[in-house]
Amino acid sequence: MAIETKLSLKQGQKLVMTTMLQQAIKLLPLSKLELVQLINHELLENPLLEENAPLDEDIVSGEEKNSEKKESEISELDFNWDDYFQNRSNTPSSFSDTEAPSLENTMAKEVSLSDYLMWQLSLSTQDTLEKCVGAFLIGNINSDGYLKCDMDEAASHCKVTSEYAESILKSIQNFDPPGVASRDLKECLSLQISQLDMNNSLPANIVEKHLEKLEEKFFQKIAREENVSIEDVISAVKFIRELNPKPGLKYNPKQIEYVIPDVMIIKIDDDYQIIINNEGVPRLGINSFYQSILKSKEKVASSEKEYIEEKFKSALWLIKSIEQRRQTLYKVSKSIVKFQREFLDKGTSSLKPLVLRDVAEDIDMHESTISRITTNKYMHTPQGVFELKYFFHSGIDSMHGDSMSSLTVKDKIKKTVKNEDDKKPYTDQEIVELLRKEDIIIARRTITKYRKEMRIPPSSKRKRMFNL
Repeated sequence: MAIETKLSLKQGQKLVMTTMLQQAIKLLPLSKLELVQLINHELLENPLLEENAPLDEDIVSGEEKNSEKKESEISELDFNWDDYFQNRSNTPSSFSDTEAPSLENTMAKEVSLSDYLMWQLSLSTQDTLEKCVGAFLIGNINSDGYLKCDMDEAASHCKVTSEYAESILKSIQNFDPPGVASRDLKECLSLQISQLDMNNSLPANIVEKHLEKLEEKFFQKIAREENVSIEDVISAVKFIRELNPKPGLKYNPKQIEYVIPDVMIIKIDDDYQIIINNEGVPRLGINSFYQSILKSKEKVASSEKEYIEEKFKSALWLIKSIEQRRQTLYKVSKSIVKFQREFLDKGTSSLKPLVLRDVAEDIDMHESTISRITTNKYMHTPQGVFELKYFFHSGIDSMHGDSMSSLTVKDKIKKTVKNEDDKKPYTDQEIVELLRKEDIIIARRTITKYRKEMRIPPSSKRKRMFNL
């Protein structure tokens, strides 16, 4: 059989991802803040884009019409500004001759842990070398108040001996708050006990020798080894629990991150209305000057006209992509409300299992589009603010053949553990039997999985033999 080369034609379909299509897809998973940042960047890069500018439909459709407004149509407001300012001066909120300070200058600044420790260091010593070593150590204290470097590293950086660096550390450990600059939990608790002049007390011995047993709640074993009564151990444990395991958090409070929902669900009469929150998102349009150039019949250099047309197409596509993103978000939100109507009425106990395919088939879109548009988006509902991904989860079969949301099962597990007897907590198998009585079929390993996801310790850790 001879080998020969042939040319043949074959017709087929192929999806080509143009630059414009890629931009439209990239807009879908963006959060509101990221979308605003992208729009502001495009406003700087594209001279044709303008915020709150009207979009000339004639240019978009390719039709040329003379619709320019005349200057005579623009009139000034007939308003008495003298009376206005005179009335303003009589109001209690008016400013006096002395201008009030700015808001930034009147707000108190929170003192950080590092600043607080540096202030104490400056008061405790005037030696330059001690301040150098102390500043290095303070700079390596994390937000919890723990030191995250060893003495060899500090000694090498400041060119001193490890013993000298250790002495400076001991000085810092006497600063406020108690327990700061510790290297582990044992040292943190020991420092706090030491500052209370309780070095040889039972709490100090428990922290020094039996911290692991304390974690496992082996109180009787601690009592035997320390030759004290169980009541004394319980009293010591109560005292230890009042100590602060993270002394630095007082000066490094966690910043509250506020979530601005992208979608708001409002119930009006017996129906739910969907509102897309566009507050803060700039409304884009085409600059009127460049619109006139595109409509003008006067000759313009080919390179300039090509540049303007390219930027016009880019601007127009961005405007359409943002609108398409908004419409897609509306459709997906409407579908979620349709499937989770009972959740909006009754709460988590009525949440239904839902997957991306269900919504995709409902609104005739691809699953990947649903996945992208539900990323980094939040919905405000009568039950609270939830991420859109919250509504998508698997289901658990019941004895009646219905499916129950995994989140509903988790909620039932949490309530079961909350209402259990502390001295005899439920095991995972016992929780399985309790849920079976509610017609929920679930395996023990699934209970264990859900319990770990909710950070609920096992029954041996939840057991409390003594009142603490």
